[in-house]
Amino acid sequence: MANAKMPFCLLAFFCLLLQLFSIFHIGNAELEMNYYRESCPRAEEIIRQQVETLYYKHGNTAVSWLRNLFHDCVVKSCDASLLLETARGVESEQKSTRSFGMRNFKYVKVIKDALEKECPSTVSCADIVALSARDGIVMLKGPKIDMIKTGRRDSRGSYLSDVETLVPNHNDSLSSVLSNFNSMGIDVEATVALLGAHSVGRVHCVNLVHRLYPTIDPTLDPDYALYLKNRCPSPNPDPNAVLYSRNDRETPMVVDNMYYKNIMAHKGLLVIDDELASDPRTAPFVAKMAADNDYFHEQFSRGVRLLSETNPLTGDQGEIRKDCRYVNSK
Repeated sequence: MANAKMPFCLLAFFCLLLQLFSIFHIGNAELEMNYYRESCPRAEEIIRQQVETLYYKHGNTAVSWLRNLFHDCVVKSCDASLLLETARGVESEQKSTRSFGMRNFKYVKVIKDALEKECPSTVSCADIVALSARDGIVMLKGPKIDMIKTGRRDSRGSYLSDVETLVPNHNDSLSSVLSNFNSMGIDVEATVALLGAHSVGRVHCVNLVHRLYPTIDPTLDPDYALYLKNRCPSPNPDPNAVLYSRNDRETPMVVDNMYYKNIMAHKGLLVIDDELASDPRTAPFVAKMAADNDYFHEQFSRGVRLLSETNPLTGDQGEIRKDCRYVNSK
């Protein structure tokens, strides 16, 4: 009788193992290409259409999508924690001084509403962050990045207390930035390329005046320094005033290698720009990217892919928010 019962016991044991494996697999799922192919086949098309429509109405949204990806993923996880507003016991990461100048969050809701109409409670806000960045880069004449995986889920909380240490400041050293990126699995070459996002957008005078007053930073090109002083005529600029300089005066809304040409000519806005062009760890990559836009685009694409896959929530972790601004009601 004992031998007759063995097959049944073994079968029950293996069934239990299969159930445990299934639970483990769901909780530790990985990102994949075209994750919504069955649950919401038009998801990526809808996001792309909304990004294009918003760009033609509000061109600066494209820069915002790129910045959102960076600010979301470097803080713990690519989990849309950045998008949460202060409510229901959550303190928004947007309150941090490191989020100064970020905007256009309201247009994320436009994208989310279009997805909710097509496929309710299906597409995560975290995937909206990643895919809108990809499509925004195209609108900025940057590379078309085809290999952005999806399947992220949204956090149920924010990490406001961690933002100050995890998001680089305007005057952080290159060493600290390289160290932060390395901790996310992003190598030096890809980090140099990602900093090429400074090719678009602008920097408020609040973050520039330390290079101009009381004396001009000697590493700045003298003529460029005079231009910056004209843009920022006071050592104490009003943070609420529209006082800024474009990151790149030549092609200010194009993701291209002009950034590297500028910093090699000592025409970078931030301290890290100057360090990037002079530090022996990064200078060879800067020179190569300045000389070859295709190479820059190739490494920028790789950097964006690495950044977008930083520690995502997947499987049964987190949730799919109905509204990207708030965690779901229990």
